[in-house]
Amino acid sequence: MTACNHSLRRGVLGQIQIAALYGLILLSGRRGMRFTSAFASKTATFTTHKSFAELIDRYDAFILDQFGVIHNGVNALDGAVNCVEQLCKAGKSLIILSNTSAPAKTALAKLPKYGFDVKMFVGGAVTSGEEASHYIRKTYGSKAHSSSKAIMFTWDQRDDKNPRLTVLPEEFIAQCGKVEIARTVKEADFLLFHGCEVWYQGDGQVVSLNPYIEEGSFESVDPLLEECLSANLPAVCANPDNIVRSPTGGIAHMPGKIAKRYVEMGGLCKLFGKPEVEHFEACVDRLGIDKSRICHVGDSLHHDIAGANEYGVANVFVTSGIHAKDFKSDFGEMPSVEKLNYLFKCEKVTPTHVVSAFRL
Repeated sequence: MTACNHSLRRGVLGQIQIAALYGLILLSGRRGMRFTSAFASKTATFTTHKSFAELIDRYDAFILDQFGVIHNGVNALDGAVNCVEQLCKAGKSLIILSNTSAPAKTALAKLPKYGFDVKMFVGGAVTSGEEASHYIRKTYGSKAHSSSKAIMFTWDQRDDKNPRLTVLPEEFIAQCGKVEIARTVKEADFLLFHGCEVWYQGDGQVVSLNPYIEEGSFESVDPLLEECLSANLPAVCANPDNIVRSPTGGIAHMPGKIAKRYVEMGGLCKLFGKPEVEHFEACVDRLGIDKSRICHVGDSLHHDIAGANEYGVANVFVTSGIHAKDFKSDFGEMPSVEKLNYLFKCEKVTPTHVVSAFRL
């Protein structure tokens, strides 16, 4: 990112110099700073805000991502609990939209441990896991006289403190209708990417998929994928994320990347979650508010912002989430406009608004 090596003066003058250098038009006001990129085939405008307080009065409802926005899987992120409370006091309607493979009820039940009052999320939650289970029930779990069987990639339940273990594999399967765990590929009807730490074989028996989640290596994954591909097994992905930022600040590789790998090998896979527009539509339907008055808040350009843009709903990009490594910035530190525009240009995705963190 050689452009980021330029020495720029601080303050508004420095921002104007950045704007001139990178083909941006800068407009300043009390409600944030608006930048218009001249690089895109269509003019793309985004506003930057020092505090989420500047956005509260612009919308009637907010669709909130979980990981990287309100918590990190272990603790609430700084200022997030207060921000949710203030949004509720302001009369705003809130709903969770998450790519977690957990059912919506389970995702909501975990919020109090982070300090959030579940009652403040009047729209409840829409999760990729919930939508995937409905699809599996309808497609594979509704046979009249027999059950379907699934090869299940999931989270390691042997560690009860595992932050990724949002729901036990047997509990998830129970929501999928007449579906059982397959012990071999030969007896399976489909492949389920619910998690990516272990291949669950039922009765607590697992085969480790390490070192995939920490290193992104497919050495333990590919042989099983190839066997499933040879058996022409279709796949379902209940968590389409490729990577997430771990509570320790590192990167964890997720089920979505395995699903992509399977498709690249020639397999078929049905994915659930953002950026699919159906999930944004489900949130809007539950809120019962015109989508022009709703804003989505997320930290992933590929899932949150791209999906919101496709559906046509305003959005807020939180820079301290999964893309913090791209900016090489600390939590709550707003990246320079040149870094923002560079990333948006590279990813071909531009948000409506930008904040460093979901806090006031």
